[in-house]
Amino acid sequence: MYGKSTFFNYIIGEKRSIVEDKPGVTRDRIYADANWRGRDFTIVDTAGIEPKSDDIIISSMREQVGIAIDISDVIVFLTDIKQGVTEVDKEISLLLRKSKKPVVLVCNKSDTFGKENNDIYEFYNLGIGDPFAVSSVNASGIGDVLDEIYKHFPEQEDNEEDSEIIKVALIGKPNVGKSSLVNKILGTNRVIVSNIAGTTRDAIDSYYENENGKYIFIDTAGLRKKNKIKDDIERYSIIRTMFAIERADVCLIMIDANEGVTEQDAKVAGEAHEAGKGIVIVVNKWDEIEKDNHTLEEFKKDIYQKLAYLTYAPIIFISAKTGQRVNKLFEMINEVNRCNSMRVSTGMLNQVINEAIAITQPPTDKGRRLKILYVTQASTKPPTFVIFVNNKDIFHFSYERYLVNHIRKEFGIQGTPIRVIVREKYDE
Repeated sequence: MYGKSTFFNYIIGEKRSIVEDKPGVTRDRIYADANWRGRDFTIVDTAGIEPKSDDIIISSMREQVGIAIDISDVIVFLTDIKQGVTEVDKEISLLLRKSKKPVVLVCNKSDTFGKENNDIYEFYNLGIGDPFAVSSVNASGIGDVLDEIYKHFPEQEDNEEDSEIIKVALIGKPNVGKSSLVNKILGTNRVIVSNIAGTTRDAIDSYYENENGKYIFIDTAGLRKKNKIKDDIERYSIIRTMFAIERADVCLIMIDANEGVTEQDAKVAGEAHEAGKGIVIVVNKWDEIEKDNHTLEEFKKDIYQKLAYLTYAPIIFISAKTGQRVNKLFEMINEVNRCNSMRVSTGMLNQVINEAIAITQPPTDKGRRLKILYVTQASTKPPTFVIFVNNKDIFHFSYERYLVNHIRKEFGIQGTPIRVIVREKYDE
């Protein structure tokens, strides 16, 4: 009712070249990437507080606003200048002041932008600071709001010493053993251990160093089934997990051996895949499974069938409780991180592509054959290759997949997606 969605849509839609909706589990656009003055950030559109009855207003408010506060660096408090200060506004402002986080107070639906508006003075009583009068519909005043938000962004870190540290996010359902795994790692053969405050209150970063390298383990809150939790809270849980994925170099997709791959596992694994992260599939509680000579291979086959887009990801079977194979995780994390960061020379890359073409000729369409002119690597994390062809229309997905698989095999790339960008260039 305060125009949040209009405000949100204007910010993310102002420059389409720098805004793209996140893929994933919530199809209503609750979060998206945006950019202001060269700084990328994620903007979250909360569901809004419209309690069904007076006796639940405080608990509902504290629940939703509390979570929004947890996941934010800067908070935009949107009010309605025409309605004036409401009781809900007062309750929210109290929580925001206690949070000690920067708050930008926005008074929407102002028809007198740039002129004196006596209605705005009432909002100083909220004790949050100077209010900004805007009109989301007319896009008036939003630039000033974004400038104020920009002032409160945390400083960008550029520390070369951190380049050796591999950030590892543990993601999956509740009770799959994420915290148990972190505790097992931190409690055995440790060299240096300390806790670092994470970006959210429910995600603690644990620094760990051993003979394999330096790591930060990010233990995230699990994603629960929708019928066990309110939709709004589930959305925020997803966002917290997304933030952990974005910060990570390698994601450990943890699966309960007793349950196998569930819908929640597929959901969170898809987010890590789309983000281009290194991925290791970790099957926990393997000690609780009765086994025969075929159990492990059958379990692997089932995982790859249900997570068909992750056939490049290695699988490890562990027990966080007993420590079974936990030490082997480090070599796997290192290798996956190496592959995710791999850069291949243009000469070697084109040699491998020419070998692939010699084995399987490119497709033809109406008598015209696809020509692969040359290939170069554009970026890493994940490895991204630009393929120049004579005609994009006949570069079928199946042949692209064939070339990607050939690149994987020849360069030993595992545990990371490989991206392909196709460019058309006529053979002169």
